Amino acid sequence: MTFAPTRRNVVAGLAGSFAFNGRAFAASPPLPSSPVSLNIVDVAGNLALTQKAIEAYRAKKPGLVSRITFTKAPAPELPGKIKAQQDAGRVDIDGVLTGIDALSAGVDQNLWIPTVKDYADKLPKLDDIYLPGARAMQGLAADQGVCIVFCPAGPVMEYMPEKVKQVPGTAEELLAWAKANPNRFMYARPANSGPGRIFMMGLPYILGDKDPKDPKDGWDKTWSFLKELGQNVEYYPAGTGAVMKELGEGSRDMIPSQMGWDINPRALGVVPKEAKVFFLKGFHWVLDAHYLCIPKGVSPDKLAVLLDLLNYLLGKDAQATTYDTGYFYPGPAVKDVTLAMAPQDSQDVIKEFGRAEYEAAITGNPQELPLTPDKLVYAFGRWDEQIGAQKKK
Repeated sequence: MTFAPTRRNVVAGLAGSFAFNGRAFAASPPLPSSPVSLNIVDVAGNLALTQKAIEAYRAKKPGLVSRITFTKAPAPELPGKIKAQQDAGRVDIDGVLTGIDALSAGVDQNLWIPTVKDYADKLPKLDDIYLPGARAMQGLAADQGVCIVFCPAGPVMEYMPEKVKQVPGTAEELLAWAKANPNRFMYARPANSGPGRIFMMGLPYILGDKDPKDPKDGWDKTWSFLKELGQNVEYYPAGTGAVMKELGEGSRDMIPSQMGWDINPRALGVVPKEAKVFFLKGFHWVLDAHYLCIPKGVSPDKLAVLLDLLNYLLGKDAQATTYDTGYFYPGPAVKDVTLAMAPQDSQDVIKEFGRAEYEAAITGNPQELPLTPDKLVYAFGRWDEQIGAQKKK
């Protein structure tokens, strides 16, 4: 699908533009003379990491922001909603906090303003401030989103030690365990779950597939494995929270996770503290990040404020708050932001619920970029059709 701009979209998207040799360039809009209200939608659970910083920005700059409304939505549903608003010329979503799922779908449908390309003069020099992994993840955004938090995510395998007496060491042993313990293994739909998505993208490395970057022609082993594994999965929840709840309640014994989804639910008491983790043989880290995307059709005044907000979120003070309670561990996308700079409650949570083995695992295993947006959209669709459609609840 392609974005068909209405007159209003064009006016908003190119307000303050200028022409050179017949080509239009976007000029950075000036900050408004009176405060604006912002509607920010979170489809990634990102507010756990950034809401305090965003509210701090509003408090510091009342002349720019009068009110911020935060809402949450499922990632697969948001792109269609934004496109409908754009087609109608009435965009009321100003900013989107998203992982690579809705980012990719939005890139595919041309929903986002190319913020990094068009408004580089209003942003920090991203290549200079980002951690290497965050810089690599920014490259996936096609200039249409700005990376604001980062983690080497997983796939980490999480389990309850009183239920799993022999921990699998390989993918084949994991499959054998799932067959011997039907319905005790679970993961959520990848299109709406970070751990589900990371598990799907991590398997080609673990299984030694032909081309881990090509889900269409290079994942023969992965698709076969997921289908066979699915015979022993009762159903696939719509989101990760439901998986953690079932692990915590004891109705599941083993799940794919990632560092933050291991630390944070134990800190919150959703999952027992005694849960443990392991890594399968052949494991590669699949990196993850969250982005702020701005839909086409946002007014110039709001765009100017959102660009200023991005500058604030990429500052070290705001970045230090993204350690949070371990939800997206570590969290910061910017260099030289240490845990010692984080709020004391974040330091206390990481000290109690973090794992010593994570530091060695981060430095001791290869790190891989996730799929590019077009290939990720393909993988989501194929998983939904061939895996998820077989088990619905």
